[in-house]
Amino acid sequence: MKKIAMIGAGSMAEALISGMVKNQLLEPSNIWVTNRSNQEKLQELKNTYGVSTSYQLQELCQDADAIILAMKPKDALNALVTIKDLLQSQTVIISVLAGVSINSIERILTKPMAIVRAMPNTSATIGKSATALACNEHVSTNQSVMVEQIFQTVGLSKFVKEEQLDAVTGLSGSGPAYVYYIFEAMEKSAIELGLEKELVKDLIIQTFLGAAEMLSTTTKSAGQLRKEVTSPGGTTEAGLQTLADHGVEQALISCIKEAAAQSKRLGEAISHEMESKVVKR
Repeated sequence: MKKIAMIGAGSMAEALISGMVKNQLLEPSNIWVTNRSNQEKLQELKNTYGVSTSYQLQELCQDADAIILAMKPKDALNALVTIKDLLQSQTVIISVLAGVSINSIERILTKPMAIVRAMPNTSATIGKSATALACNEHVSTNQSVMVEQIFQTVGLSKFVKEEQLDAVTGLSGSGPAYVYYIFEAMEKSAIELGLEKELVKDLIIQTFLGAAEMLSTTTKSAGQLRKEVTSPGGTTEAGLQTLADHGVEQALISCIKEAAAQSKRLGEAISHEMESKVVKR
């Protein structure tokens, strides 16, 4: 790829810029960035990563292999209407806009364009995102490979059906917050048992890292690994029984399902609002 343009310069945009530059996906000067009006932020990105910045949208869009939509969802309609006549047929549109459907983007652009929706999570800022990707029928094999390469610079990326993105949002999109929640509970209990806070933090982090590494390097299921460390009458069994007594498994299942349902509700509301504005125009 020769050029990537990015509209929006928030935390996710910066995570992607950092990942692409660090992994030498393309020359930093071939990453073009703009935002609505924050010139100070653009200058900061230029100084930090060596990217190109511009408020001239024709310059930004010209010969771009990909244009990444990274603005706030409420600003998407105006941005798309502004650039739609500047888009070239070889360009793939990549949206990281939560809740904005491919169909909504297609209706605004009013012409066949390759479009990919991406659902990264906040761990993209450290290169550890779990990103789901969904595309329309205009995305070529080469474009899908290119999009995967972009998001692999900030972690794992996998293609799914667009209708599965709400489930992905409930699972991995919101997932880091669930882990932090469990971390907080473990930390609180350990401190109440008399351990020092800094020691507790290190122990919990290493426990999480070790368990994740075990899952990623073995063919055994999580259930098998759990059974292997659960001795009859032992400490682990006692702890797990308490979790079962408090319905923690069902609570986590309900948590993810409700987050997915909320993602669907929000997405439908955003898409409806955008499409109603398109009709008014």
